[in-house]
Amino acid sequence: MTFDEPPYDLLVVGGGINGVGIARDAAGRGLSVLLVERDDLAAATSSASSKLVHGGLRYLEQYEFRLVRESLAEREVLLAAAPHIIWPLRFVLPIHSGLRPPWVLRAGLFLYDHIGGRKVLPPTRTVRRGRDNALTPLAEKYVQGFEYSDCWADDARLVAINAVDAAARGACIEPGWNVTGARREGALWHVDMVSNNGKQRTVRASGLVNAAGPWVQEVLRSTGSVRRSSLRLVKGSHVVVPRLYEGPQAFTLQTSDRRIVFIIPYQDDFTLIGTTDIPFTGDPSKVTASSAELHYLCDLASEYLQAPVTGTQAVWSYSGVRPLYDDGDVSASTVTRDYVFDLDTAEGRTPLLSVYGGKLTTYRRLAEHAMSELRSSLRFDAREWTRGSILPGGDIPNGDFETFANAQAARYAWLPAKLARRLCRAYGTRIELVLGNAQGVKDLGEELGPGLYEAELQFMRDKEWARTGADALWRRSKMGLRLSEAQREQVAAWFGKQVAVG
Repeated sequence: MTFDEPPYDLLVVGGGINGVGIARDAAGRGLSVLLVERDDLAAATSSASSKLVHGGLRYLEQYEFRLVRESLAEREVLLAAAPHIIWPLRFVLPIHSGLRPPWVLRAGLFLYDHIGGRKVLPPTRTVRRGRDNALTPLAEKYVQGFEYSDCWADDARLVAINAVDAAARGACIEPGWNVTGARREGALWHVDMVSNNGKQRTVRASGLVNAAGPWVQEVLRSTGSVRRSSLRLVKGSHVVVPRLYEGPQAFTLQTSDRRIVFIIPYQDDFTLIGTTDIPFTGDPSKVTASSAELHYLCDLASEYLQAPVTGTQAVWSYSGVRPLYDDGDVSASTVTRDYVFDLDTAEGRTPLLSVYGGKLTTYRRLAEHAMSELRSSLRFDAREWTRGSILPGGDIPNGDFETFANAQAARYAWLPAKLARRLCRAYGTRIELVLGNAQGVKDLGEELGPGLYEAELQFMRDKEWARTGADALWRRSKMGLRLSEAQREQVAAWFGKQVAVG
């Protein structure tokens, strides 16, 4: 489907995980779909998460049982759909004297193990210093804890492959278009938009989904809607430092303000620490991690780990704004993470569905729910289909990534081992599309940074909508962590040349 083929059954505004999830679900039901995004796919909140597909252990204390149950059930659904970019991770929750007592933690983890229908992931176990290596990286005072399961996820790549699948099913995916106005005319929405280079278009659609995340109210205003659900913006920041300890385990840290912070192995050579929860009122496109947040995260990690962590060790930090539904809670850390819909079909009017909140983990269920809300207005009969459907690159036999990666290393024996594994992780079975007919490294084009060749950049550009160096280095991959400033500028210049030629 092309951009110029109106009218669409559904126009989705917002290229984060919720938007692409809805576009994919709708396209798979046979609807004609256009998704527009003002920037890059996953440019904002959906690339600024803690990179987890998890139940949200701390939400049990807030009695968010439905949210936790749904999230826990989704872990294994998503793990089966994309085993290349999602995999199991064991978390160690050390017992901290003076905070939650052990029986409270064990009771919570018992619920965590059982309310979501866990089948594949291993259950919780007690760990003790001297008996298990799990506590070795921690200070000597932490002698006991609990080890439980959740999953790691490449958040921005999850967005990208959902968009790829949506496009394969007929959706039109168009980053770089900003909605400036929308109005109902008869049975259709007429939506005005402008591109990053000043082009203007008006698109017609039978239904409009506002999945603009932190900009959901801005899109609502552009429609002239008088409906106003409350939006609560909460900033979460993370810091990345060189790897702090050996071992595959992550840590779940309790805090005196009853929050939770994670320490997570990251991109093989690094450690990720996050997140904060701070009310936010500024421009979501200009959010950054403050020095106070970085100190908070490093100080907390230092309280638990044997070796202290300081802000001077930071190699990267990032921050995102969570567009949460304002449920009236005073604390930014306890406001609901559940999703809320605002559906405007008053007097039989053409539907406008606005999405508030949501988590990376529950995006697929959110999309199913959104389509259920739109069913009567858009008059389609196709039923749910995404549960059990494999995402692009995820069709790995038996979901066995290690066997798959070993087979690819043998198939492409000319590839450096570390590069082969990284490409398997990023692209799964689509690695053959990245490498094409290459018979050696020289066939991959210029090496613009260690292990980053033109062939991969071309794939990101042609098959995954990457348009800038930042799109490629910080979202489609995290290769920005491994390149020098000069090399990052070289990648940016490469994309600049492609745009100029195009």
